[in-house]
Amino acid sequence: MKKCLLISALTLSIFSAKANQDSVTVELGEVVISENRIEIPFNKTSRNISIISRKDIETTPARSLQEVLAFTPGVDVRQRGVTGVQGDIGIRGGGFEQTLMLINGIKMTDPQTGHHIMNIPIPLQAIQRVEVMKGPASRIFGQNAYAGAVNIVTTLPETASLNIQNYGGDFGMKGASIVSSLPVKLPFGLYKQTLSVSHDASNGHWYNSDYKVNNVFYEGGLDINDQHEIRTMIGYTERDFGANGFYTNSFPDQWESIQTFLASLSHTFEKKQLYIQTRAYWRKNDDEFRLRRNEPAFFTNLHTSHTTALEINSRYQSQFGTSGFGVEGRNEKINSTNLGNRQRTFLGVFAEHRIEFWEDFDFRAGVYSNYYDEYGWKHFPGAELGYQINNSSRLYTNYGASYRIPSFTDLYYQDPSNLANPNLVPEEAQSFEIGYKFQKNGLRAELVYFNRYSKNLIDWYREPSTVSPNPNRWTPRNISEVTFQGIETGIQYAFGASSKNIKLKEATLSYNFIDANLMQNSGVESRNTLSALRHQLIGGIKTEWFNDFEMNVKARYLERMALDPYFLLDVRVDYKRLKTFGLFAEASNVTNSDYIEAGFVQMPGRWFRAGINLNLVR
Repeated sequence: MKKCLLISALTLSIFSAKANQDSVTVELGEVVISENRIEIPFNKTSRNISIISRKDIETTPARSLQEVLAFTPGVDVRQRGVTGVQGDIGIRGGGFEQTLMLINGIKMTDPQTGHHIMNIPIPLQAIQRVEVMKGPASRIFGQNAYAGAVNIVTTLPETASLNIQNYGGDFGMKGASIVSSLPVKLPFGLYKQTLSVSHDASNGHWYNSDYKVNNVFYEGGLDINDQHEIRTMIGYTERDFGANGFYTNSFPDQWESIQTFLASLSHTFEKKQLYIQTRAYWRKNDDEFRLRRNEPAFFTNLHTSHTTALEINSRYQSQFGTSGFGVEGRNEKINSTNLGNRQRTFLGVFAEHRIEFWEDFDFRAGVYSNYYDEYGWKHFPGAELGYQINNSSRLYTNYGASYRIPSFTDLYYQDPSNLANPNLVPEEAQSFEIGYKFQKNGLRAELVYFNRYSKNLIDWYREPSTVSPNPNRWTPRNISEVTFQGIETGIQYAFGASSKNIKLKEATLSYNFIDANLMQNSGVESRNTLSALRHQLIGGIKTEWFNDFEMNVKARYLERMALDPYFLLDVRVDYKRLKTFGLFAEASNVTNSDYIEAGFVQMPGRWFRAGINLNLVR
């Protein structure tokens, strides 16, 4: 904390401190969902999308993106400990391998395992918004977007600013972040840039669950003229953590160390009706895993994966509507002491078109064709139809095909607790959705029914045993046919004027139900599928007191397909959040519930943290 206060004192001579404006008090209809090619206003989309705004991120009782996503309807976040040191993201009953994570449209695909897609190098305070696309997105993003996609969006401000946050809490928890923006005027344009760093650490909430997480993220952008823009991103994250119960309960001294590096460069050309974006990116992930933390010679895995890709995305607007085109090439390779030295190459081609007709209807259809050097050509068609009933109501439906090839871990990983299966075949799915949206005078509501028919679903199983812990090894296998179907409902109301000193700002309530016709033999354990959510009820209330205090209360009831249900209550209080100097306090699991989200990790009971927030704007 002393270091953070020293930094803020030194910068006061450069920055003049003043109150910030809440940059997210904007109608969601004004938010544009880009999807890499075709841009569509949020209120014109014909699929179920959740937007997590900057204000939501700031006021949610959470210390990580994983925890923020846990309050999103239809999203299943399964954490192995606090603050998301490792968290798996599932959508609509899908597993972590079936969700695609993106940063500004760039894919965070990891060929080793989907456990690493949340190795995000961006501090939470540097994220502007998060777009959660539920349902198949393979037609838009490719094969990894099997059940849905999550896109993290950052911005490049045109004014200089500095945000410093510091916090501490239970379990020896401590953390700090610095998010800075310093645009520079050049002879040929304004160079916008941000630099963000963060550090989080804890002694752990139970045996061998300590962690350290460091993030560094730099982003720069130059508008050369009205037609050309160049943008770059460089990010690095390192995570060291005790992994007790993460993958097996047979070795409580598991330990893991991960370093992820991301770099990208893009060029955008836009003139009249034509838009073309070309970009290249590289992602490297180093992973060291030990079954016994202090005995590396007993069993240690070393994995290094590289993902290199080049993309061209474009759109053209004409009297016949908007057309989108794209092509991508990607190479994935891994050097591993366990998985071996392997690589695979992808080539993808996108084409889609959107039209509006009869004033109130819009239709969008397209196909993504992908060539895999292991599996040949595969095609993912999809279509969306929307009907704008009036200014407040919208009815929509969509269909999509999706596909996921096994990760290298699925195919080749072996250790004393796991057995490889190189004969796995890719997963395939056909999905259908129909929904209704309503938005008027501060009220937003949505009702959705979805159905996903899956073939060759991959899950890890092990046979039962009378011995504890179970000595049988986990083995991945294909399940012939499974149908996931469910209902998603949500309502949000932003209140108008209320009493002068105590204001009820917003109330939200959502309920999601998922059913899967999946049967298992008695006693057989499933690592992923049978622990998916069946019932999810989320409620929230935001209040403001005396203009300076804000309180956000979140309640969740969660019931999984093969686990006991549990109830969680979380609270955050902010004091002068938008002022130069502010304070905040958070409490998680206020009800002190006993529960497990993933693996064999017993999640903590009631725990607290508090901190300070400093905003400086020039």
